[in-house]
Amino acid sequence: MKDTELVGVQKTLSPVLRAKALDNRLPDPILGDEYAEQAMRRLVPDYDTRRFGTSQMGLAAVVRAKAHDDWARSFLAGHPDAVVLHLGCGLDARVYRIDPPGTVDWYDLDYPSVIELRKRFLPAREHYTLIASSVTDLAWLDGIPRGRPVLMIAEGLVPYLTEAAVRELVTSVVDAFPTGRLQFETVPVWAWRTSKWDPSLRHYDAQFHCGFNDPAALADWHPRLEFVDEAPMFDAPELMAKAPARIRRLYRFMLLLPGLKRSTRIVRFRF
Repeated sequence: MKDTELVGVQKTLSPVLRAKALDNRLPDPILGDEYAEQAMRRLVPDYDTRRFGTSQMGLAAVVRAKAHDDWARSFLAGHPDAVVLHLGCGLDARVYRIDPPGTVDWYDLDYPSVIELRKRFLPAREHYTLIASSVTDLAWLDGIPRGRPVLMIAEGLVPYLTEAAVRELVTSVVDAFPTGRLQFETVPVWAWRTSKWDPSLRHYDAQFHCGFNDPAALADWHPRLEFVDEAPMFDAPELMAKAPARIRRLYRFMLLLPGLKRSTRIVRFRF
């Protein structure tokens, strides 16, 4: 299975999945996701023999995933009856890493082509539902049980949506549930406006469609919404502790570049 069978932004799941697969090879992994390694091998069998095939430069994305996992575990520990909306799930194995109790109903949503790959590459489990849909077609929300706490995880998704679409998604989820947490990432306005020239995004025929210099201000979109905090990514202690020495040096050099440290912000809100 080649990654070229996916189109546009869907193909960005490949480098993120590869980063998680390569992390699993480290002596002391950050995420330690064996499913990622298995799925990456099936998606692109020769991924580790291509140019830079074993480079660990993608470990910042692994740190991002770990931050989302940690936040999710914390929320579910206090809300074992929650509904989880994992939006733009790609081939991420979060539900298997977290392994929530049977009292949690977990929904993974992505484009139909991606959901087909999930069905082929990853096992089924109880209280776990796949939704084949664009996240912006909010008809999918009608099929989610209400009246329970909700956890919305949108890792690597929000910058690819328009601001109007993000606002409609956020406010619709808040309106639909009595309480919950929302966690996702944002990029600043400069990163959004220059994304059309970003060589890594152009390689996947993708670009950003929104940016926020102050993501905490998104809480103003709904009177029940409140900004909680953000997690480090490019300068995360785990990245500096566990990445190979050469990669640590590269990240330290990159952090000298203006704006890079917070060019991606992992944020969460509550209501």
